[in-house]
Amino acid sequence: MTPIFQTSTYVQASPGKHKGYEYARTQNPTRDVLQNALAALENGRYGFCFSSGMGAIDTIIKLLQPNDEVICSNDLYGGTYRIFTKVFAKYGIKFHFVDMTDVANIEQNINENTKMIWVETPTNPLLNITDIKKVGKIAKKHNIKVVVDNTFATPYNQTPLDMGATIVVHSVTKYLSGHSDVVLGAIIVNDEEIAKQIGFLQNSCGATPGPQDCFLALRGIKTLHIRMKAHAKNAKKVAKFLNKHPKVERVYYPGFASHPNHKVAASQMATYGGMISFTLKDDNVSTAIRVMENLELFALAESLGGVESLVGHPATMTHASIPKEEREKNGLKDSLIRLSVGIEDVQDLIADLTKALEQV
Repeated sequence: MTPIFQTSTYVQASPGKHKGYEYARTQNPTRDVLQNALAALENGRYGFCFSSGMGAIDTIIKLLQPNDEVICSNDLYGGTYRIFTKVFAKYGIKFHFVDMTDVANIEQNINENTKMIWVETPTNPLLNITDIKKVGKIAKKHNIKVVVDNTFATPYNQTPLDMGATIVVHSVTKYLSGHSDVVLGAIIVNDEEIAKQIGFLQNSCGATPGPQDCFLALRGIKTLHIRMKAHAKNAKKVAKFLNKHPKVERVYYPGFASHPNHKVAASQMATYGGMISFTLKDDNVSTAIRVMENLELFALAESLGGVESLVGHPATMTHASIPKEEREKNGLKDSLIRLSVGIEDVQDLIADLTKALEQV
């Protein structure tokens, strides 16, 4: 097991002459091992870890300059939307939120100031799929960076750098750590110059994780492949159950042939992951809330990707920072329920959902 180097500073051989490590914000041996492991998982050359996924996102946007423009998925994590619109917009960076299920919408929004395309696939929480290879070709033609948030898919299911992405970002808090006991983020790149810029920002801005969290994340990724198989297997069965339930209106799951971009998902993902969203035929927020409150095995909580099953209400939890009119314009109803399907016995999970749905 990689040791936990619980130290803030290191002995130097001579003033200004260190032995490979000088200060733990800049470098830490435990963190180095995790960064290298994550880079290897994503088929990347350089990995960087941060104290949260948002710390990683913050660092990527700091690669830009005032008046630069970013084209983003219109359905994306609420925290990402918040930092874009409430933090970086006031520094003169412009963000365009477009439907990336059709990559033609991206090209229509490119201009001379466009410096980055920000992709979530699958998206949070509507599980929309974007063709990473097509986005990569568009970006290459216009010399634009492509960032792919690979949190939902994980490198078990897809490796965006192999498909034309410039930068991959993760909330390591989720599937990579996998046990709901770590908050951590990561960036992986191949380009040496971009790596130097990110390394400079990581050290200068200081949003670095502690060695204990890095140790826990290393423990988690050792079972990533086993966990992701179990998540995907259970999610497929839960999605099929919900799709046939008389009280369910719609299930958002890229594994269904009826999903708008199912063929793209099938071509670029190993499995369809462990995330599902759904709405009820009784399209009422109070009814959806009663379902969530009546669940027992699905714990009502923020986050996702742990071995235990979680249920969330995006409108009041993960996506509350997005204005209601924006959420609804993009198809995110207040009555939407999001499931992070864990690795418990799937019949127990289905029984839990059956009981909760029977009570409304």
